[in-house]
Amino acid sequence: MVEIRGLEKFSSKDFPGHISSTVFLGGCTFRCPYCHNAALVLKPESFPPLPIDFFLSFLDSRKGWLEGICITGGEPLLSEGLEDLIRVVRERDLLVKLDTNGSLPDRLERLVSLKLLDRIAMDIKAPLDRYAEVTRSGVLTGDIVRSVEIIRRSGVPAMFRTTVVPGILGREDIREIGEWLEGAPTYQLQQYVPHDTLDPDFVRVKPYPREEFIMLAEIARPYFGEVLVEGA
Repeated sequence: MVEIRGLEKFSSKDFPGHISSTVFLGGCTFRCPYCHNAALVLKPESFPPLPIDFFLSFLDSRKGWLEGICITGGEPLLSEGLEDLIRVVRERDLLVKLDTNGSLPDRLERLVSLKLLDRIAMDIKAPLDRYAEVTRSGVLTGDIVRSVEIIRRSGVPAMFRTTVVPGILGREDIREIGEWLEGAPTYQLQQYVPHDTLDPDFVRVKPYPREEFIMLAEIARPYFGEVLVEGA
């Protein structure tokens, strides 16, 4: 069974439209310097795993109240037991939302093909030609493209989202992302939060002023069905 490294018992925003809890799994394929889950990415073993019996008891105690579980990370698709975790959640008539960075399309496609996901959110880190630079990893952009296409043809309600960090992404980057993902129903811009960053230098980076953040959303707006903002 997958090792659960954290549990947020109540979340008002991770699974839009539903009363949910959030499960955190450790490890990641990327090393984005602005990531605010640094310990979860670099040292997941520093979080004692949650006993599965406790987790199942928690779900059963919320029967009739809890509607869904958001599974996030790190990158949850790295966890070998993820499919089993999803199945025990769904056995309790709960919805499942997966957060992913899109670097593991084979695993994503399996979950989609088995109809185990009720919602997907994929982080878009940068225009394709800047992915390796921004994620500080050996990412294969073909995998990112494939994950996007799996999501777009899946029929599963989905959101693409981008965290905008000054010095990392600017107006032209958002325009290029829009051109790449044009026609996707939902895109969300997320304000950068300088807290517990993977690269300590990024703690000193100040988020975009509200006016510029809103301008970035306006640049994205023509390309998507709706553009949402978080942290404006």
